[in-house]
Amino acid sequence: MNYFFTSESVGQGHPDKCADQISDAILDQFLAYDKEARVASETLVTTGQVVIAGEVHSEEYIDLQQVARNTINRIGYNKSEYQFDGNSCGIINSIHEQSGDIARGVDNGDEDNQGAGDIGIMFGYAVNETETYMPLTSYLSNFIVRTLDEVRHEGKIMTYLRPDSKAQVTVEYDGETNKPIKIDNIVICVQHDPVFKSEECMQKEITQDIRDIIIPIIKSQIERENIRKMLDGDFKILVNPTGWFEIGGPHGDTGLTGRKIIVDTYGGRGAHGGGAFSGKDSSKVDRSGAYAARYIAKNLVAAGVSDEVLVQISYAIGKAEPMSLYVNTYGKSHVKMSDGEIADILRKTLDLRPKAIENTLKLRQPMYSETAAYGHFGRKNEYVTKTFTSRYHPTKEIEVELFTWEKLDLADEFKELFFS
Repeated sequence: MNYFFTSESVGQGHPDKCADQISDAILDQFLAYDKEARVASETLVTTGQVVIAGEVHSEEYIDLQQVARNTINRIGYNKSEYQFDGNSCGIINSIHEQSGDIARGVDNGDEDNQGAGDIGIMFGYAVNETETYMPLTSYLSNFIVRTLDEVRHEGKIMTYLRPDSKAQVTVEYDGETNKPIKIDNIVICVQHDPVFKSEECMQKEITQDIRDIIIPIIKSQIERENIRKMLDGDFKILVNPTGWFEIGGPHGDTGLTGRKIIVDTYGGRGAHGGGAFSGKDSSKVDRSGAYAARYIAKNLVAAGVSDEVLVQISYAIGKAEPMSLYVNTYGKSHVKMSDGEIADILRKTLDLRPKAIENTLKLRQPMYSETAAYGHFGRKNEYVTKTFTSRYHPTKEIEVELFTWEKLDLADEFKELFFS
C-alpha cells in the first residue's frame, strides 16, 4: 500500500531562523578575526527586542549588537511597521566566558587529540531520490521558501511579500519500492502586506502566484526530469489556511536559536541526535559530528554502497575518539557485507576525532551564516568571498569554502573499499 510523507521548512524571516542567523553571524564574526574562537551563542528575538546569551572564549572583541542589527536588516526586517527592525530594536548582551570545566576537556595540550566539546549522538543521512541526496519532501520545502525569499529580496514581483514564511510538502510513495510517485499537497504560509480586499482574494492571488511564478522558477533549477514532472501534477496548494498573515516574524511569535533542528537536517527522515547547530563552533560535536556523519552517508550513497544510508557517531566530552559508529542501509545495500561490517571498515579507515573533522571539512572558516536558513544539508559546495567589517578591527575579505560536507571526494575511496 502506498504511503505519504511530509516535511516542512521555514524562510529566513521565520522568528526561529532569525535567531539562528544572528547566532551564526556572531560565530562567523569571531572566526573572521580569531579562527580558534570557541563560541556557543544563543539568541532570543521578540517584539522589538533581541537577547544574546551564551559563552565565548576568544582573544578578540566583537561588536555583537552591530552584527545582530546587520543580520536583521539583511533578512528584511527594516521597517518599523513590522514591530521588529534592525535599526531600532533593543539588544541585550549576556555573553560570558566559556566554562572552565568545558574548556579543559577540549584544551588537553594535544591539539590532534582535542577532546569533544560535549557528550552526544549525531546522525547523518542520505538517499538517492534527488540529485542532492536529500529526501524529496525536504528538498522541495526548502526550495519553496528559498525561492520566496529570493523573489521578495528582488522586489520586482509579488511585492506584497513580507519576511516570514513556511512551507510543507507531502509526497506519495510507492509502498513496495519506497520511490516517490507524486506530490500530493503543498501548504504555504507567507506573510504579506495589508493590500488585499478580502481573505478569499488574498488566498486566490497568492495561490496563483505560487503556481505561475514560484513553481516555474523551482522547475527551471531542478536537474531530475521525474521531479520536474511531479511539479506539473495536479496537487493541492493551500495558502495561509487561517486567513490573514500580516502579523509575523518575531512580533508574531518569539524565536529561539536551535528550535528548527528537523528543518535544519532531513525533514524528519533518518534521525536526529537532538543537538542544535547554529551558534556553535566546530569544537562542539553537535555540529561537526553531524556534518561528518552527513559527509560519510552522502559519499556512501554516491559510491553505490546503498540507495539509502543512516550514520550515527557518538562522543564523550573530553575524549577524542568516538565512542561508537553505526551504519544502517535499510536493507538497500549493494555490497555483500552486513551493516556492522560496513561500520567497522569505516571506523578503521576514517579519522573521526574532532580536530581531524575540523581539518578535513575546514570548519574553522567563517562559513556558518549561509547554513542558518534553508537547511544545512543538500546545499551547494562552492567558494565565496566574504567581507567582514568591525569598528575594532580592519575590514577583512576572506575566501571561504561553503558546505564542505557536501563534497563527494570520498566516493571513489569508498568504491575501492567496498567493491574491490
